[in-house]
Amino acid sequence: MKHQRWFIFGALACAYLFVYFHRLSLTVVAEELARAFQTSAGSLGLLGSVYFYCYAFMQFPAGLLSDSLGPRKTVAFFTVLAALGSAVFGLAPSLSWAFAGRFLVGIGAAMVFIPTMKILAQWFHPTEFASVSGLLNAVGGLGILAATWLLAYLAGVLGWRTSFQLIGGLTAAISLMVWLVVRDRPAEEATRGAGGPSHPLGASAAANPGASALFQGLGRVLRSGQFWVFALWCFFNYGIFFGFGGLWSGPYLMHVYGMSREKAGAVLSLIAWGMIVGGPLMGIVSDRVLKSRRKLLVGCAVTMTGELGFLYAFPSGLPVGLLTAFFFLFSISSSSVVVVAFTAAKELCPADIAGTCLGTLNLFPFLGGAAAMPLLGRLLDAYGATPGVGYPVEAYSAMLCALLAASAVTTACTVFMKETYPG
Repeated sequence: MKHQRWFIFGALACAYLFVYFHRLSLTVVAEELARAFQTSAGSLGLLGSVYFYCYAFMQFPAGLLSDSLGPRKTVAFFTVLAALGSAVFGLAPSLSWAFAGRFLVGIGAAMVFIPTMKILAQWFHPTEFASVSGLLNAVGGLGILAATWLLAYLAGVLGWRTSFQLIGGLTAAISLMVWLVVRDRPAEEATRGAGGPSHPLGASAAANPGASALFQGLGRVLRSGQFWVFALWCFFNYGIFFGFGGLWSGPYLMHVYGMSREKAGAVLSLIAWGMIVGGPLMGIVSDRVLKSRRKLLVGCAVTMTGELGFLYAFPSGLPVGLLTAFFFLFSISSSSVVVVAFTAAKELCPADIAGTCLGTLNLFPFLGGAAAMPLLGRLLDAYGATPGVGYPVEAYSAMLCALLAASAVTTACTVFMKETYPG
C-alpha cells in the first residue's frame, strides 16, 4: 500500500509536469511562431493567454467533475484532450488552428491539479500532505525546465512543429499511465492495515456539502476584505510571472542581447531551478525561521520590485551571469512564494470554507496571466519590430516599466495583509 501510493504520486506528478510545460512552452519558440503565422506581438500574446483563460474558466468544473466523474477519470480523459491540443498546435496551418490547439491544451491541463489534490488527500495522511504538495510543486519546476531548456533544444533539432507533436504523444502516454496506475482511493481495510488515514480529509469532508452550503461559503469568501487583498496580489504577481517569465522574457533576451534560442532557454531555465529550490525553501523559512507569512510575502514583493527596477534602469548590457541570477531570484520572489500566500489564505479562512476560498483564489493568478500576455504584446507593438532584428530596447524598457508598476501594486497588497501564522 505504501509503495502503491508513491507509484500513484509518480503518475500524477508526470501529468502535472506537463501542465507546467504547456503553461510556459511558448517563450522560447515565440520568434518562430511569429514568423510561421506572420503575426504581431499582440496576437502572439493573445495566443499565449488562451491557456490561462481556459485554466481559470475550468477551475469550478474541475472540482465538480472530481466529485461526480471521479478524479482518476477526470485526469486521464482531460490529459488526452491536452495531448490532442498539443498535436493540433504542432500541425496548425494557420493562427486560427494554433488558437484551437492552445484552447484544447488549456482545457485539458486545467483539469489536473484539483483532481490530483483530491487523490493525494486520500492516499497520504494529513501530516504528510504538505510535504507531498511541496514535492508536487518541485515537479512543476521540472516542467518549467522542460519548457525552457529542453524545448529550446528540441526546437533547434526537430523544429517547433515536430517538438509539439512529440510532446502531444508523450502527454497521451502519460494519460494511459494515469488510467492504469492511479486509483481514486485505497480500500478502507487496506488503508487501516497499512497505517494510512481512514478519513484523510477529516470528518467534515466525508460528506459532500449541498449546493446551498457551497454558495453560502462562497458568499462568505467574497465578503472578506482580506480575500480581495490576496486576490489582487495573485492577479498582479502572476501577471508579472506569466507575462514576462512565461512569454516575453525569451524574445527580450534574443532581441536585446542577441542570444540564440538555446542560450536564452538556458538562461530562462533558472526560472525552473528557482521554483525547484525556492518552493521547499519558502515553506521552511516561513514555518521555522521567520515564523511569519506576512514578513516573507512583503520581503519577496520588495525584492521583485527592486529587481524589476534594476532591469528597467539597465535594460541592456548586463553580463549573462547577472541575468541568470536575476531570473533565479525572480522565480523565487514571484513564483515560489505563492506556496506561502496560499497557506496564508487557507489559514485566513475558517476550516469549513477553506477549500472554497482556495478554489476561488486560484482563479486570479490565471486571469492575471491571461491579461498580461496580450497587454504587454500590444505595448511592444506600439514601438514596432524590425524584420530579422525584433523589437528595440525602448519597447522592452516600456514593458519593464509596466511590470515595475504592477510589482509596486503587489508590494502595496502585502502591506495590507494580515499575519496568519498560527501561534
